[in-house]
Amino acid sequence: MREPMSVSVVICAYTEDRWELLTKAVESVQKQNRRPLELVICIDHNDALFSRARTFWSGDHDDPDLPITVVANKYGGHLGSARNTAAELARGDILAFLDDDAAADDDWLETLLPVYEDETVVAVGGAPHPVYATRRPRWFPFEFDWVFGCTYRGLPETLGPLAHLIGANMSVRRLALAEIGGFHSDDHDDMDMCHRLAHHRPNDQVLFEPNAIVRHVVPAGRVTWRYFWRRCFWVNRSKVGALQHMEGAANLSAERAFVLRAISRGTSDGCRDALHGDPWGIARALAIIIGVSLAAAGHVVGRVELLVRGSGAIGA
Repeated sequence: MREPMSVSVVICAYTEDRWELLTKAVESVQKQNRRPLELVICIDHNDALFSRARTFWSGDHDDPDLPITVVANKYGGHLGSARNTAAELARGDILAFLDDDAAADDDWLETLLPVYEDETVVAVGGAPHPVYATRRPRWFPFEFDWVFGCTYRGLPETLGPLAHLIGANMSVRRLALAEIGGFHSDDHDDMDMCHRLAHHRPNDQVLFEPNAIVRHVVPAGRVTWRYFWRRCFWVNRSKVGALQHMEGAANLSAERAFVLRAISRGTSDGCRDALHGDPWGIARALAIIIGVSLAAAGHVVGRVELLVRGSGAIGA
């Protein structure tokens, strides 16, 4: 009989503005049906938050059944390096990453971990479902919920392969993450990890389990047109540099598949909704076209910037 796999949960935080959300994230880990080995909270370059968190979870809110370690990011970067700091301390066979503004369902780990019984599975992601602080705009296409860091239309509806897991709810074998040198990107750490794992372990699987759910808070400021267009453009602009840094591990297959699916299915769904009495369907279809165009423009600008700096072309 094999020993049951152990799991360490990692939460990274950077601002006291999310203190209430951070405490709810920790409480959700404490309530898991499948008890983790430990919880590591890494504070990203915020001395006041670090002191507050260390005091809070070493006092009355300490959990005798779940060791909680509060540590400061020891590297110069931000999210990716904070996750590296925590991963180097963690002892679990599996590392499960949860955002500080997300709360996991009670069966989150209970659903994620059995997928690893297949030894070819190297990473498993779950579904971050949005919890809106205000009403969701009717013009906002469901294909673009990635803008919020949430699951979006087009992802597998049952357990299946996925090239790019969502960082708010993902897990990985600890030794496999160490093999690729941890996270190499701050802004695109989830994409970086998935691409490097696929390149380093081509016979292993990165899977998405939609039934492993966390509830990801979406502030009112993120459901605006300004946030939408800026994310579509700037994320894809900065992604070019991240892909360049990945060298042989870089590819754009997931992005191409998303564009084809969004343009073909998303726009047709919007038009069909309009024909069935929902005038906002046309707005959603137009938003998809604009979002894809802005993403393409961001990618072009990023490539031009690389060429101007003499960095060459990215892998395709």
